Amino acid sequence: MAKSIQDLKKNINYVFSDIIETCYIVDATNGNTTSADTDAIITEAIANFDSLIKKVNDKKPTNKKAHFKAVEQELEATVNALIAKVNKLG
Repeated sequence: MAKSIQDLKKNINYVFSDIIETCYIVDATNGNTTSADTDAIITEAIANFDSLIKKVNDKKPTNKKAHFKAVEQELEATVNALIAKVNKLG
């Protein structure tokens, strides 16, 4: 679990940027400039990033600890799904 909100935001940023970078690396090693599959994964990663950051910045939850734990669990599930899609590209 992240120690602070700032750490959680950094984790979200690093993870999604790594996934996007991996998509570009896969395309480069396959000799493509970009493919429709990687574009779809990148678009999904950006949408999920925006959604999770919005949830982290939400000031309404009364139980903040449970809220941030749920955000971390959603991050893990989302990232695992995206990594599975990236692995199918290669």
